[in-house]
Amino acid sequence: MRSLLAAVFLSAMAFCTQAEEKKPNPGVTDTEIKIGQTMPYSGPASAYATVGRAHAAFFEMINAKGGINGRKLKLISLDDSMVPPRALEQVRRLVEQEQVAFTFGILGLSNMAVQLYLNQKKVPHLFPAVAGRRFHEPKKAPWTMGWVPSFEFEGRVYAEYLLQNKPDARIAVLYMNDDLGKEYLKGLKLGLGDKAAKMIVAEATHELFDPSVDSQVIQLKASGADTLFMFTIPKFGTQTIRRVHELGWKPLHFTGYPAASIGATLAPAGLDKSVGLITAYFGKDPLDPEYVNDTDVKEFVEWMKAYNKGADMIDGAYGYAYMQGHLLMEVLKRCGDDLSRENVMRQAANLKDVRLPLTLPGIVINTSPEDFRPVTQLRLLRFDGKRWNYFGPLVNER
Repeated sequence: MRSLLAAVFLSAMAFCTQAEEKKPNPGVTDTEIKIGQTMPYSGPASAYATVGRAHAAFFEMINAKGGINGRKLKLISLDDSMVPPRALEQVRRLVEQEQVAFTFGILGLSNMAVQLYLNQKKVPHLFPAVAGRRFHEPKKAPWTMGWVPSFEFEGRVYAEYLLQNKPDARIAVLYMNDDLGKEYLKGLKLGLGDKAAKMIVAEATHELFDPSVDSQVIQLKASGADTLFMFTIPKFGTQTIRRVHELGWKPLHFTGYPAASIGATLAPAGLDKSVGLITAYFGKDPLDPEYVNDTDVKEFVEWMKAYNKGADMIDGAYGYAYMQGHLLMEVLKRCGDDLSRENVMRQAANLKDVRLPLTLPGIVINTSPEDFRPVTQLRLLRFDGKRWNYFGPLVNER
């Protein structure tokens, strides 16, 4: 009898062990990985919707090549209009109804609304398209990993350039009244140090749903500023460039890179009106003659032709999404067959000297459990009426 009971016990234990081993991971089957995101397909930030469409095209390419470790990728991309309450509602749907494995590339302000929820649920919040420092803090948000350099760091890069090249600048700042704009302004002031109070002569804000920023631009010009920063999104960047030109104002003009897309911001304003604009970035411009024979650029152009038919190559959102997609693929490849949410975050937090296609020479991805900043380098660019031209050295945040 004892032998029989022991056998039954051992069989039960083996069954439980097998059941535990075969416990499914949310959003993962033997043939598929389900990934969720929200994007502003409608509303004032809809110029960014290109990022979501480019992600879908990137996943289509990956699936055509067999997927990742034998699994195809299914992207569920929902519209949030970049309205925080709607974003939270949509992300709850992705996690609780669609049962996605993780979220990827959620854009802009929506991340502020969903970060706490995703961390409470222990769902990886990977590579959100936003650059606040709060998205690079593993101790406070261990399930969130951003990917681009912080707005604060970018603001300090601009300040350093001014102090070296125009230390007597009279600065006016237009910024969106949210975490994006405020963090840029904070970085600019930190970079200027004790000179900030004297150099910054005017500030003006706007809200996401404001119809225009014409009055703010007029106000800033009246301050007598000879240097203008705009920390905003494409719609208001376009309006600012156009209005500055109409007023005959000729400041040294900077823009944060969220409003630096030629296709989304500069072309609608008028390329001729955008000459001299300065920004900072970390990726190659596929239209730059310097990279005409570059292997990365050639592969990117082929992807554009095959999976983004009719898309305009001047829209920088495609290159942005392409780099972002490659970073996710690197993490998933390293996961192998263990696609638990814990292992996805573990692999994301242990990247060493990874080079992404289209990143500038010298930029490599390094992360650790203590440092959730994949990209920490930027280089300045100036617009010549046709394309962005890099100048100066890479600046490193680390």
